[in-house]
Amino acid sequence: VQLQASGGGLVQAGGSLRLSCAASGRAFSSYAMGWFRQAPGKEREFVASIGWRGGSSYYADSVKGRFTISRDNAKSTVYLQMNSLKPEDTAVYLCAASSIAAMASPFGYNFWGQGTLVTVSS
Repeated sequence: VQLQASGGGLVQAGGSLRLSCAASGRAFSSYAMGWFRQAPGKEREFVASIGWRGGSSYYADSVKGRFTISRDNAKSTVYLQMNSLKPEDTAVYLCAASSIAAMASPFGYNFWGQGTLVTVSS
């Protein structure tokens, strides 16, 4: 599976962005998907994940209530709608695919995209 993330950019605090991650290759609908982020000098951090049918989703406490993960299996794409953005949300956001299940640990993901940069100004 090849993953291509897009949709990042510069936004003011309180604003919104929607990230997309388009997949190609093997059957997208057989993978759980996740979003992670990595800020400069910090470790990779779980953001959200969604099951292969889209019926179950999980969020980091830091984004719960502000971010929403969704997927469109017909388009082989997973989305991350980010609202009420804060400067501490600034990071490179990466999407990942897991053949196991939706999870918070990055070690459970088989494939990773290249990331898209989100910068939130105060």
